[in-house]
Amino acid sequence: MSAVVETDAQTYDCRVAFAEELLALARADERIVAVCNDSVGSSNLVAFAKEFPDRLINVGIAEQDMVGVGAGLALSGYIPFVCAAAPFLTGRALEQIKADVAYSESPVVLCGMSPGMAYGELGPTHHSIEDLAWLRAIAGLGIVVPADPAETRAAVRWAAGARTPVFLRIGRFKVPAVTGDRPFTFGEASCLRDGDDVTVVATGTMVSRAMQAAEQAAAEGVSVRVLNMSTIAPLDEAAIRRAARETRAIVTAEEATVTGGLGAAVAAIVVSDPRPVPMRMLGVPRQFAPTGDTAMLLEHFGLTAEQIRVAAVTLARSDA
Repeated sequence: MSAVVETDAQTYDCRVAFAEELLALARADERIVAVCNDSVGSSNLVAFAKEFPDRLINVGIAEQDMVGVGAGLALSGYIPFVCAAAPFLTGRALEQIKADVAYSESPVVLCGMSPGMAYGELGPTHHSIEDLAWLRAIAGLGIVVPADPAETRAAVRWAAGARTPVFLRIGRFKVPAVTGDRPFTFGEASCLRDGDDVTVVATGTMVSRAMQAAEQAAAEGVSVRVLNMSTIAPLDEAAIRRAARETRAIVTAEEATVTGGLGAAVAAIVVSDPRPVPMRMLGVPRQFAPTGDTAMLLEHFGLTAEQIRVAAVTLARSDA
C-alpha cells in the first residue's frame, strides 16, 4: 500500500524547473538544442539563449516550420526541445507533429508551454484545452503531463535520453510539490495516496488539488485513492483496472476538455472491464472556455479541490 505524500504549501511554476533542467542537460550534452517560435521569454529560454546562443533556433511565428526544423535536427543526431505555447504548437502544427515527428519516428521533444487555461485573460484562442485529445489520436507519440517541479525535471531528463517522439505539457499555473522523491517512470501511474472507497485519477495541475480533496474526504470517512497519471499516452491500463476492482468508483480530473482527453481514455478502459464502476469526468465540457482569470476558470468548470471532493464523496456513497 502507498503512503500519503505530504504536499508542500509553497507553489511553483513548472516552466522554471523545465528551463533549469534543460540548461543543466545542455551543459553536459552538446547535442541538446532548443527550437522556438519567438517565445524565448514565455518558454523560459532566456538563460539558455545567453549561454548557448548557437544552440537556440528561433524560427519566429512559424510553428509548422518550427516542428519541421526540430524533426530535421533529430534525424541529424541532435536532441531538439521544440518549445512554444501549447495552443499554437499543437493547433498550428498538428500535421507536422503527425507526419514529421510521430509517423517519421523523429525523436523530437515537443514542449507545450502554459497549457490548459493558463492564459486565462487572453481567451479561447490562447486556451489549450484540446491538446490532449488531439495528440492522443496520433500513433507513436508519447504524452507526458508532469504534476510538479520534481516530476517536470525527471520528465525532461527522461525525454532527453528516450530518443522517441514525445509531448511534454509544461504547466504555467503554479502548483505545490506533491510527488516527493518518487521516480518518474514513463507509462506508469504513481499512487500518491491509497484508498478503498473511490479513486481520483488526476494529471498535471489537478494532482495537487486531488490530494487536497482526498484529505478533505478523509475527514468525512471516505477513503480516496489518488493516482497521478503523468503519462497520458501510453496510459497505465493496469493501474486503472486495479482501481476499478479495488474501489467503488473513479473520478478523473484534467485541465483540458473531457472530449477525448484523460477522462475519455480512462472511461474506455473502465467500460471494457467485466465489472465496470461508476465514473465522473471533471474537466472542460465540449465548449470554448470563456475569458477570465485562470483560478476563476478552474472554479467555473468544477476543478477545485472542493469540487473534486464533492464528486468523489458523492460517487463513493452512491448505490449506482
